[in-house]
Amino acid sequence: MSPEEEVWCAEEAPPYNKLTEDEKPCALFTDGSCRIMGKHRRWKAAVWSPTRRVAEAAEGQGESSQFAEVKAIQLALDIAEREKWLTLYLYTDSWMAANALWGWLQQWKRSNWQHRGKSIWAAPLWQDIAARLEKLVVKVHHVDAHVPKSRATEEHQNNQQVDQAAKIEMAQVDLDWQHKGELFIARWAHDTSGHQGRDATYRWAHDRGVDLTMDAISQVIHECEICAAVKHAKWLNIISFGG
Repeated sequence: MSPEEEVWCAEEAPPYNKLTEDEKPCALFTDGSCRIMGKHRRWKAAVWSPTRRVAEAAEGQGESSQFAEVKAIQLALDIAEREKWLTLYLYTDSWMAANALWGWLQQWKRSNWQHRGKSIWAAPLWQDIAARLEKLVVKVHHVDAHVPKSRATEEHQNNQQVDQAAKIEMAQVDLDWQHKGELFIARWAHDTSGHQGRDATYRWAHDRGVDLTMDAISQVIHECEICAAVKHAKWLNIISFGG
């Protein structure tokens, strides 16, 4: 490969818990999803910052979940460039995304972004990512998404956060470091603690060093489908017993 054709590729990042406290603020988890809504296929890309406890997302129509995963990489690069990071530590459960960043970009560049005479899939996105890798050090780690809760680490919990962010139906999530980010972590705390009530969820989070407001917890519980189903079942039991 000539110097003109050389493409910078990502290095392999360590597991999240192996990062130093100085490196963790530059770590982002990415994911993408797709679903059919009516007659249209909608995609959503999301990025989760573990240290800032907030997500950023974008969505559109007509593309696949794989496309959304690539868009999530672009979002992560946007954040890293905006924050002027020297290194981005990127965590993804997509082997496609990880392998592309680790080496496939070089192969695609060498073949002029074509395969058997046709443009590779999502060529404009990959070309943009390849160009940006020349200006920023990117280290990538693949996260195993299929881990039982009993063996889930902080890395897996963060991966669940970005997975949830990629599926929540909203037009656009900005980097609002207060309210929006708190809702994501409040939802995680409520789910992980076993769908307890407001006060119990607050105590559970507080014992683990997570500060949440009662308003955020109340909103999450109000929107929780599992809690609503349990409450409805209890109501039916009361009615049946009373009858």
